[in-house]
Amino acid sequence: MAKKEEKFNKRRLTTSVLTTVLSIALVLFMLGLLGLIVLNAKKLSDYVKENITLSVIMEEDVSEADIIILRKSIDTEPYRKSTKYITKEEAAQELKKDLGEDFVEFLGYNPLLPSIEVNVNAEYANNDSLKVIQQEISNHAGVKEVYYEESLVEQVNKNMQKISIILLGFSIILILIAIALINNTIRLSVFSKRFLIKSMQLVGATQRFIRRPFLIKGILHGIISSLLAIAMLIGTIYLIYQSFPELINLSEVDLYLILFAGVILIGLFFSWISTYFAVRKYLKIKTNNLYYY
Repeated sequence: MAKKEEKFNKRRLTTSVLTTVLSIALVLFMLGLLGLIVLNAKKLSDYVKENITLSVIMEEDVSEADIIILRKSIDTEPYRKSTKYITKEEAAQELKKDLGEDFVEFLGYNPLLPSIEVNVNAEYANNDSLKVIQQEISNHAGVKEVYYEESLVEQVNKNMQKISIILLGFSIILILIAIALINNTIRLSVFSKRFLIKSMQLVGATQRFIRRPFLIKGILHGIISSLLAIAMLIGTIYLIYQSFPELINLSEVDLYLILFAGVILIGLFFSWISTYFAVRKYLKIKTNNLYYY
């Protein structure tokens, strides 16, 4: 009978420890994920903005050599992210694919003009800068028209600003939730040992002596939880890289080391501080109130 009870208590203790560690690990994973989003928010914003394209439509009689010279000239400009020369034939093939039919055969000629697609750096992806660039390229000989979608550019910049504000608010809320969850998880763990704390106190143990094993255990739980959270973050980073390699740069080791170090420090700090105050509460509580949470 005593062995069964001992096994039951041991199993319950193991379950309690696992629940505490996993709960803290999940909260730290959420915070780490948020940190990953914040660290890559600018990269994501730049990626969206740098996909805005200016189409430089050339005159029909312009030579290919002149187009290549213009492209090289654009390539030397600070606003240039990338350029692509599209011949009349390539434009026709692209439109044919979109339409699903051969319009050249139907018309008897190719009405499309050669063009250069220009993607600008993120800091130039606003209507004010793009209008200046548009005017500058239009002044070159052989250029018929330069256009881009002004409404799209305006919408992208507005959405990026909204996302930044939402992300900031969400970060604050998630941090508060994380603090509350870690604190409650540890308080519940300490609550199950409140009678042991009071018994040790009644036989003359000092507060420091009683508190020490709880703090050591809290720090240990924080370390294990942090390592689990980091393992989940590494898995998430790898999955994102597999799907969107342009958003994740695995060579930025320093960035990820800072993120992982932050997860460990947060795990250690909140585990320690929550354990300290939880034990302190039951050290000061009256015996009659031990039955209440």
